[in-house]
Amino acid sequence: MKKLILLLLISSSAWAQQTPVKKYGLQDFMMIEKVEDQDKYYNENKAKLAEKEDNSFRAELAVNWLAKGNLDKYNHYQAAQPKYNPMQFLNLTYALEKLFDEKKQYVAVAKYTNEFLEQLKKGTWTDAFGRTHILMDLNAAANAKLGNTAAAKAMIANSAGKKVASANDNGYFKDVKSNYLNRYAIVMSVAGDHKIAFDTLSKAFKEADSNPYMVATFKEIYQKVKGSDKGFEQYLKSLTDEAYQKYYHKVEKMYVESPALPLTGTMPIVNQPGKTINTFLANKPVKDITLNSLDGKPVNLADYNGKVLVLDFWSTGCTPCVAAFAGFEKVVADYKKSEFQLFVVNLFEPQAEVKVFAARKPVKLEILQDEENKAYAVTATPTKIIFDPMGNIRFFSSGYAGSTDREYYKLKAMVEITKARAAQASARQVK
Repeated sequence: MKKLILLLLISSSAWAQQTPVKKYGLQDFMMIEKVEDQDKYYNENKAKLAEKEDNSFRAELAVNWLAKGNLDKYNHYQAAQPKYNPMQFLNLTYALEKLFDEKKQYVAVAKYTNEFLEQLKKGTWTDAFGRTHILMDLNAAANAKLGNTAAAKAMIANSAGKKVASANDNGYFKDVKSNYLNRYAIVMSVAGDHKIAFDTLSKAFKEADSNPYMVATFKEIYQKVKGSDKGFEQYLKSLTDEAYQKYYHKVEKMYVESPALPLTGTMPIVNQPGKTINTFLANKPVKDITLNSLDGKPVNLADYNGKVLVLDFWSTGCTPCVAAFAGFEKVVADYKKSEFQLFVVNLFEPQAEVKVFAARKPVKLEILQDEENKAYAVTATPTKIIFDPMGNIRFFSSGYAGSTDREYYKLKAMVEITKARAAQASARQVK
């Protein structure tokens, strides 16, 4: 496998690759797509497992059942107090966020986060990825939802003290800052500080430190401040329009005016002004490239001539790559009836591994594969390339923008600018 510039973190699959494959090894277990089948596999084979393998399987089952929202199954496997490896602990925090945001299981979130924080305090568990403050945020917000105001305020204050300065602004984990602001606003509002909560979320949406889960919170707080929800949609739109225009003007400067081949993509080096690194090499027309779908069927990119085409290069081991997908989904939804196509192109990894990851996540975008990285010799993930309807590269960008909405605004602006410039060029040719 070729080296990638480390904009990425280890995935569960990559973690598993470090363990030699055994008949009943963790890697085999993780390649079972459905947790129901994992459960069956474990219970049929647990008598044959060594103690270490038995612990790893139970930990994996606990994580995967929690991610699915099955609390009875999670409690069953958690009762044996398995020890979690760093990736399993990270995935536990993801599962808890899902349990809070999507399942609204506030009692369970308050209970589990409290238990996990106790384990961390005792030193029974370790937090290799700096996610302790996420557990604190979730615990505070869940307690606020349950009316435990004093506990919520104390925990959110502790969380603020625990965060590393850059933790909420890094480009690795999905929606770290926006999730924190949402939970902070929930706590402040329940505590009666509605104006603080209102101002916090107003600023968040205005600056694109936002995501779709924040809208419901914001609407509740708006009602408390204004007395009703009248005018909420217009107010929210004014904030999001301002955020979008900011990124539209920023993205305009990135437009590739002369997209001659070969073209080398670059990105700035953090904390080294004026210096860049190469991210990909385009040395052939996109119409000459054929990649396989996740089902193994060839996809000729020439078939998308006449459309704005987006290729986003990723791997399952790239945490910021996957973090960006939620923003891409919003863009795809906007252009369902338009001449537009987006593919996320997996690099380096075998089909079976990607299929399991995509099903379990789940990845809702269309996936292509370039296991040998032949198409664009990508050296940094995530990297996206935007083509105009004639197949010319008009934008490229690397890294995760830091929030779902910011990722959405940036890619949408790239698509809109590409469409507008293509329409202008077409109009000139007609004249």
